[in-house]
Amino acid sequence: MVVSKRRPECLCRFHGCDMLPAQRGEAILLMNQSNLRMTRQRQVILEELRQSDSHPSADELYEIVRKRLPRISLGTVYRNLEILSESGEIQKVELGSQMKRFDGFAHLHYHIRCIRCDRLVDAPTRFNLDIEERLQAETDFQILGHQLVFTGLCPKCK
Repeated sequence: MVVSKRRPECLCRFHGCDMLPAQRGEAILLMNQSNLRMTRQRQVILEELRQSDSHPSADELYEIVRKRLPRISLGTVYRNLEILSESGEIQKVELGSQMKRFDGFAHLHYHIRCIRCDRLVDAPTRFNLDIEERLQAETDFQILGHQLVFTGLCPKCK
């Protein structure tokens, strides 16, 4: 059996889904279900991340959040991003050993990264769970999930 941190609803902008991005009340409810307290700092970080379609790094998000919470520290942003990622509220997209970006939507989906400017966007294609089931059946690994990042040149860099 494939283990996955999958939320049943899809919050994406693709696939003809009718759902809108999570609002403040829903975010608090989801955090409560994860037994995590929705602090003011965590709430602002989550709100700003979900308003962004650029998949910011922790440093980039810190600069955005500081406009609303001028006294927040970079360490607080990093810690909260890790907590939100581990709880399944957001997705951490690791692009190599040093580069991490964050996606405010935790539903399973793929990304496309521009190799010239490092722009990262959601890929408008369905997530394929079949590959996880096939790999688990064909190997002795317990497959916990997968991430796929397509690479190419964005329209501005072509």
